[in-house]
Amino acid sequence: MGQKEEHKLSRGVILRKLFFSTLYLSCFTFGGGYVIITLLKQKFVDELHWIDEEEMLDFVAIAQSSPGPIAVNGAIVVGYKLGGVPGILVSVLGAVLPPFGILSLISVAYTVFRDNFFVQAVLEGMTAGVSAVIISVVWDMASGIVKGRDGILILVMVLAFLLNYIWKINAIFIILGTVLVGVIRTMYMVRHEKTKACDKKEEEK
Repeated sequence: MGQKEEHKLSRGVILRKLFFSTLYLSCFTFGGGYVIITLLKQKFVDELHWIDEEEMLDFVAIAQSSPGPIAVNGAIVVGYKLGGVPGILVSVLGAVLPPFGILSLISVAYTVFRDNFFVQAVLEGMTAGVSAVIISVVWDMASGIVKGRDGILILVMVLAFLLNYIWKINAIFIILGTVLVGVIRTMYMVRHEKTKACDKKEEEK
């Protein structure tokens, strides 16, 4: 289903799809927000083709740099893109209902889950799977940046990794720094385009 076909769907159909998709994905998401971000990409980019690859990378950046859980932030930006404010409401509702129910159940029988060998073994096994999914997210994002062949973005990506992994710089400062670089880069590109447009007009005269 392409983007043109998506636009032909009624608002109600899109909202229902958003709700049940985020609900289903959230039910089987373990390991944090990056996992559901990957599943959202697979659903709305790879399967439904309602969002393109570049937009999804932008959404991931917005979700990561905004306050709050990345899973909820991801649901917000995807929901707004596809359904506006109602899309936000149904996406967030679908994303938070499963963990709310599961955590409520666990809180009631916390001691049973805490001391249960089987539960602990399952959680340890899922850790390996979650790690693989997170690596997949990083690989997709990094590949998209490298394929864009933008030297500045590639340099920012490498420096951000080194600052966090080697020098243990707080991620908040790294994100703020990358935001600043992005703003400066965008302002430069806008000014450059305006200059080119003015030069073209002068040549036409």
